[in-house]
Amino acid sequence: MAVQRESAHAGLGHTLVRTLGAAGSAIAQLVSGLGTAFLALLLLLWLAVTAVSGVAGVGLLMAPAVLHALHALAGRERGRLARWGPEVLAPDPPPTRLGPALTDPTTRRELRWLLRHATLGLPLGLLGVLLPISAVRDTLFPLYWKVAPKDTTATSIGIGTAHSWADALAVALLGVGWIVILLGLGPGMARLQARPGRALLVAPPGTDLSLRVAELTATRAAALDAHATELRRIERSLHDGTQNRIVSVTVLLGAARRMVARDPAGADELLERAQSAAEQALAELRTVSRSILPPVLADRGLEGALAGLAANCAVPCRIDVEVPARCAASVEATAYFVVAEALTNIAKHSGARHATVTARGRGGRLLLCVEDDGRGGADEAAGSGLTGIRRRVAAHDGTLSLASPPGGPTTLKVELPCGS
Repeated sequence: MAVQRESAHAGLGHTLVRTLGAAGSAIAQLVSGLGTAFLALLLLLWLAVTAVSGVAGVGLLMAPAVLHALHALAGRERGRLARWGPEVLAPDPPPTRLGPALTDPTTRRELRWLLRHATLGLPLGLLGVLLPISAVRDTLFPLYWKVAPKDTTATSIGIGTAHSWADALAVALLGVGWIVILLGLGPGMARLQARPGRALLVAPPGTDLSLRVAELTATRAAALDAHATELRRIERSLHDGTQNRIVSVTVLLGAARRMVARDPAGADELLERAQSAAEQALAELRTVSRSILPPVLADRGLEGALAGLAANCAVPCRIDVEVPARCAASVEATAYFVVAEALTNIAKHSGARHATVTARGRGGRLLLCVEDDGRGGADEAAGSGLTGIRRRVAAHDGTLSLASPPGGPTTLKVELPCGS
């Protein structure tokens, strides 16, 4: 019986933890949706003003900007939904000119999402903010009602006053009710807020996804190639460097053992050489291990790791990092190696006097930009390491663009999904 009670208590504890976790996740989703819903409301008002002023011709001039804002906001919502569930597969880029946009199915679906998200997502997001505040305020009311100003409203809904402990406990029961609502209805409210985006912001039915399938197939192949290339690099580093050092240590120790009796001075010299070789092997092992996943990323984050690369670069380098949240470890490692390879190329080939590394976190994406004022003319086919960078980026379904006209400057831009 005791074992059964313990099992029941454990099961109840797991259920409570799951319920609290689901409610916390739902609140976070509702609050994040509040931001895009508020922007959707502003854009809807802008769209209405544009439509009204279209009669005078002013709206026609504003239409491209409105369409750009619509597509950007829809893309931001796709990124938000992907952080809280399955990825929302984006359609082909919709047009930004008024004529084609009027008949474009993607634009029409985004407009329908805009209306629903502004009218449904906004109140749900506000509930996601107000319900937790009300729950905390009312539940804790008995702790501070004595010091509250006399005849002030006792409840978070603006009615009732507390003149006794019974009144204060009644307010606390209201707070418990808010908590029950959050636990029971929070996940459903989050799903309801996300439903228009998941239904309307995906690729329209009948869209040919063969290009996306081909792109993902190529990305997978690039990831496998990058993985194989990295394994070969590590194997070469261990075989050509560390292994040879350890063999040398073994040979020197064997020779020193045989010489100890007849030539102590010579044996001591051999032992000193063996110690030096062992220290070199240890240093090479540390170098190889850091090249797999630099520990500085875990210790100091991406900003500290990039600052270390800039400090060790032969070309004066400025770092500008604005990434509010940590990305996945593999993404930060890729960003680190991209910048490391780019700065190595700048130091070796560009003749630059100055370089700049910029990192930004925007809408669930990590944006990297490496610039230098060198001679330009960087060519991916010339074996300068750009092929390896592109493979690493492709492994995360990211994008890479390079602008390097003769005479410079050279600009390398990389975009990576933060959570992959």
